[in-house]
Amino acid sequence: MTDARSPHQSPESAGTENAGAPLHRPGIKSYVIRAGRTTQAQTRGLMNIWPRLGLNVADGLQDLDTLFGRRAHRVVEIGFGMGGSLIEQAETHPETDFIGIEVHAPGVGKLLDEADKRGLTNLRVYREDALAVLEQCLPPGSIDTLQLFFPDPWPKKKHHKRRIVQPAFVELIRSRLAIGGHFHLATDWEPYAEWMAETVGQTPGFANTADASTAPYVPRPAFRPLTKFEARGEKLGHGVWDLIYRRVD
Repeated sequence: MTDARSPHQSPESAGTENAGAPLHRPGIKSYVIRAGRTTQAQTRGLMNIWPRLGLNVADGLQDLDTLFGRRAHRVVEIGFGMGGSLIEQAETHPETDFIGIEVHAPGVGKLLDEADKRGLTNLRVYREDALAVLEQCLPPGSIDTLQLFFPDPWPKKKHHKRRIVQPAFVELIRSRLAIGGHFHLATDWEPYAEWMAETVGQTPGFANTADASTAPYVPRPAFRPLTKFEARGEKLGHGVWDLIYRRVD
């Protein structure tokens, strides 16, 4: 394959990691914004729907109750790709508020267009570096669930420093989760799954929710939609590994 990703993994989901953020060494670029044609619907989302549902780091620290006009369960997803999974979650769970973070313009545009067509009011979007959003926009203890599905595995050893799952990143996630909140990771790259399990497992304040029979992994929960890439991979016999950690401290 020409890309260093498995064939059923969304390439856009890599667009969540940034070299300039404080948690990464200066000069290291840990994501690639892939070029792609923007459709009319995606352009509509970026131009017409963004003013209503889009957020910027420059907006500063958010009061999420004010932002959504209510107090609800809060889910943040880093790297939603083309947005299909996040749209499905927001539509299925109107009682929950969702914030998506993605740098890939066509994916952001598609998500916004779909959200508008379906009349969703429980979804907001950042087209920004996820690290900057976490550090500057989301208050400590404000998130109930943080989702990181299929980030770029950067499989070559010399590129491991570009992986978003690093000790400082995990500690930042922990600080933004409420006590009892969950950090849900998924990957179709087994060595990266092992890296995730080791990195999060060594971070104080987290407890793995897996049963002893499957630890450190959990079966794919019903609430995580099956992506088209994952479905294609299952047909080809590829594995997917889910990990869910609970903040206990």
